[in-house]
Amino acid sequence: MSSTDLRRWFNASREFTIPLLALVVLIAVWEAAVRAFGVPEYLLPAPSRIFEDTAAMSGVVANHTLATLRTILFGFLLSIIVSLPLAVLISSSRIFADAIYPLLVLTQSVPKVAIAPILVVVLGPNELPRTIVTFLVAFFPLVISMTAGLMAVPPELIELSRACRATKLQELTRVRLPYSIPFVFSGLKAAIALSVVGAVVGEFVAAEKGLGYLITSATAFFKVPVAFGAMLILAILGIVLFQLIVVIERIFFPWAAAEEPRT
Repeated sequence: MSSTDLRRWFNASREFTIPLLALVVLIAVWEAAVRAFGVPEYLLPAPSRIFEDTAAMSGVVANHTLATLRTILFGFLLSIIVSLPLAVLISSSRIFADAIYPLLVLTQSVPKVAIAPILVVVLGPNELPRTIVTFLVAFFPLVISMTAGLMAVPPELIELSRACRATKLQELTRVRLPYSIPFVFSGLKAAIALSVVGAVVGEFVAAEKGLGYLITSATAFFKVPVAFGAMLILAILGIVLFQLIVVIERIFFPWAAAEEPRT
């Protein structure tokens, strides 16, 4: 293996090894601090106790995890389905933009914790209210990112496509959408992370299963280690889903990963 290959391998592995080492150090310090200072379990359980109590309920925890994952994915997919047409309308017409933007801001101004009970009353205590809450949390950054990408196309490319007599649909599919891919994936990463938050909010309000429900029920019965375990699983879900979007982008749109706008 050449020195160049070694350097590339080191740079690639560093993205995973450094965060992993930092996590191991954090867990070790957490464990040592809890034991050294005798922190009560109901305030801050040790990582070993969290793992022990959560593993003892592995079957139940797995069912709750699958329920939350289903809500996350349903809400996330719904946000994609709704966001793309909205972004196209906003970027194609000033009238649509003036009409839709205030409504988008309105949906984000109302706390989702306040909307969730109303949705439960209207739609019933089933999967649909939780999916809608997840969608409402996730779709706004996706619409904004898609719109920014569609409107960021250089005017020269638009003029060239029109000079070639491209139709509006061809202009959208062959010029605007390909150019907006880095913006789209930036929005997808934000949306998938927020989908986890939205799913838990919905489960806090009304649910019979899910990690949010597990947290509330575990704390009600003072099973604090189990509640911490559910929170850690939620964090892992968010990280895995986020990285899945990153992997999809790098595999199918490697040029977009290099050009993705940084905030």
